[in-house]
Amino acid sequence: MQVALIQEAASLDPAVNRARLAELVPGDADLVVLPEAFARDFGEAGSGLSGSAETLDGPFATEVDRLARDRRTTVVAGLFENNPDSPERPWNTLVVRGTVHEDYRKIHLYDSFGYRESDVLAPGALDPVTFPLGGFTVGLMTCYDLRFPELARALVDRGADVLVVPSAWVAGPRKVDHWTTLLRARAIENTVYVVGAGQPGPRYTGHSMVVDPLGDVVASTGDGPAVLRAELDPSVVSRARDTNPSLANRRL
Repeated sequence: MQVALIQEAASLDPAVNRARLAELVPGDADLVVLPEAFARDFGEAGSGLSGSAETLDGPFATEVDRLARDRRTTVVAGLFENNPDSPERPWNTLVVRGTVHEDYRKIHLYDSFGYRESDVLAPGALDPVTFPLGGFTVGLMTCYDLRFPELARALVDRGADVLVVPSAWVAGPRKVDHWTTLLRARAIENTVYVVGAGQPGPRYTGHSMVVDPLGDVVASTGDGPAVLRAELDPSVVSRARDTNPSLANRRL
């Protein structure tokens, strides 16, 4: 399976971000991963996000679907989704469109490092989301979710052998090290591929990365805008699980 990670910054103008999709989404990958909150950036810390929230059949998700179908691929991208139960606190949602149609609402909100994401966003239901694609089962996580190994394991228990992690990982001391270490840790402990696509610097860390099931970095980039490509092979997962059968050796 050919994957493309689009490390590009989102602006505060949803129309601009939506228009850029046509130039950013390639037609030669099986899976295209854009960052968290690509439909509209978070803005200043603590800013309200309800004014930029959309429905799952709104303009951003519709354009993602149109391009993905036109280019015969599957696209994962982040938006803020209208929440009728709490209009001032939308969901932080990943939409998967094209050959697959799925949605995932971020479970773990970024109440850490001085931020309070839960003040302006609502958490999603405790319902891990996976989907089949290209001989793999893909599990979805968003940014801060990466710090919770129990979610990764819940996805693996649902069959995931690839974890896709769109992010807007805020820059700061130790943050690049945390991001890259956690991507590799989730891969090693679960013997899965991990695909982490982030927004670039200076506000975010960038350093998008693809890690294989034994923790080797297949592809990586720095903190600037970039398109990162990698090939995922199901046989690599099988061989890794023969070498390190830690999932089979669990005692529950």
